[in-house]
Amino acid sequence: MLVVTRLRTPPSGAAAEGELRAGLLHALGILAGKPGYVGGEVGRNVDDPTLWVLTTRWENVGSYRRALGSYEGKMHIQPLMVHALDEPSAYEVVEEGTDLNEAHPRSIG
Repeated sequence: MLVVTRLRTPPSGAAAEGELRAGLLHALGILAGKPGYVGGEVGRNVDDPTLWVLTTRWENVGSYRRALGSYEGKMHIQPLMVHALDEPSAYEVVEEGTDLNEAHPRSIG
């Protein structure tokens, strides 16, 4: 699976940008040490330098969710998410011959 999280630098200036950059790189290091992690990058938009992205790849959605729910995830990654844009971030990788996930309502009870 592929996770694409876009974040916006707080409007308070260069110090905030440096903090967000350092936080994202630290978050990537934490995630890289978790089971199921396949790879990832931190990037900044070339046209809008206030827009950042944390992209990671995982063996499955459970690995990603466990990584975020870990102690390190709760302490160091989740606080960064206040800067995340409110949009879906988890994607399945589409390859020739694979079945795609289908959206179904979940049963209650």
